[in-house]
Amino acid sequence: MSVINILGINISALNKVDILKKIELFLKDGRQHQIVTPNPEFLIEAEKDEEFFYILNAADLAVPDGIGLKFAARLMGKRLDRIAGADLVYDICAIAERKGKSIYLIGGEKGIAQKAAENLKKKFPDLKIVGAEEGLKHGEWKIKAGEWIKGEDKDEELIKRIDSARPDIIFSAFGHPRQDKWIFHDLRKTPSVKIGMGVGGTFDFIAGKVKRAPKIFRFFGMEWAWRLILEPWRWKRILDATVIFPYRFIMWRFVYPLFYRPNVACVLYKKENGKFKILLVKRAGYEEHWQVPQGGTDHENIEKAGLRELREELCTTKFKPVRAIKNVYKYKFRDKKEMGKYESRAMRILGYKGQKQGLFIAEFAGTDSDIKINYWDHSGWKWIDSEKLVEEVHPVRRHSAKIFLEKFRESVEKNG
Repeated sequence: MSVINILGINISALNKVDILKKIELFLKDGRQHQIVTPNPEFLIEAEKDEEFFYILNAADLAVPDGIGLKFAARLMGKRLDRIAGADLVYDICAIAERKGKSIYLIGGEKGIAQKAAENLKKKFPDLKIVGAEEGLKHGEWKIKAGEWIKGEDKDEELIKRIDSARPDIIFSAFGHPRQDKWIFHDLRKTPSVKIGMGVGGTFDFIAGKVKRAPKIFRFFGMEWAWRLILEPWRWKRILDATVIFPYRFIMWRFVYPLFYRPNVACVLYKKENGKFKILLVKRAGYEEHWQVPQGGTDHENIEKAGLRELREELCTTKFKPVRAIKNVYKYKFRDKKEMGKYESRAMRILGYKGQKQGLFIAEFAGTDSDIKINYWDHSGWKWIDSEKLVEEVHPVRRHSAKIFLEKFRESVEKNG
């Protein structure tokens, strides 16, 4: 499928006709599909939320909803047709009516989904609407890294209602990124559903609670100005779309390729039966790509970035800092033949020409049961003898692993 990558997110470059054809195929191929509607606010959020970043790129279709994405694509010498989420909902409802497929609406404030359903029936008299409800109320539920933190019992009740109604399509208006995370994790629990799509504030428009921007505003991509007039409390989101996103795009496209990305590699160790063990993680989506935990510093010092990276990647805080070392290793992202598809992908997503790595060494202070890797980054983890570090990591990591092992021996092994 034709896509354009913007700030690491793959956006569909299909025109509207082809997008609707693809949606029709989704309804009859027997599989479940997630549709996302990225706009500049989504991309800014995805930079901070790695799970959301992963889910956007895992979606079966990413329909561009935001004039900023269209302009960004143009600066890349490419064309992107913007399709407003509200318009896409109407288009899908028209397909559902024609094909005899049913829909279920969840989300929005109390009564909004029901009112939206009433108005959709007026527009599409033969449309099968098998459910319309608030669903999970804001603040009463939370999913983190695929695990339910709260509200799981309410979600189970919701799933039972949806499952008994057997809809073909679900529109979720929980707001991003929650709606997209909910669809990603719960779609498989409702096997009748062939399409799950997050729709943000679309129910408010359909229900008549919020008036859509006049056509002249929409034609010039000025919906943000209309929203600011009607909903001034949304200024932060509008700032993300109109100021932060253009800045981030310009940096990603024109500035970062000239620089190395600041990065921290983490050597987490424990002593067991008189031997030092080092933790390796396996990259998700890549065959036997083992490495030490690592990631961007996000403008933090090496120790602070290392602590955060271990906490995020292993979902535990049970480790003690030992040493933080700046500027240990530097390398360029190269083409696939030399560095493999991981580095090629990293260059495309991150925008930098390479990485400069610091090293954070920490001692593990917990038990193995405390370690829980995040599913979007890794597919496995293991402890290996420290002397086997170089041979156990992926070949593209071995040069840096030699340096990390030397620093580890200087800092830890020589001191017993």
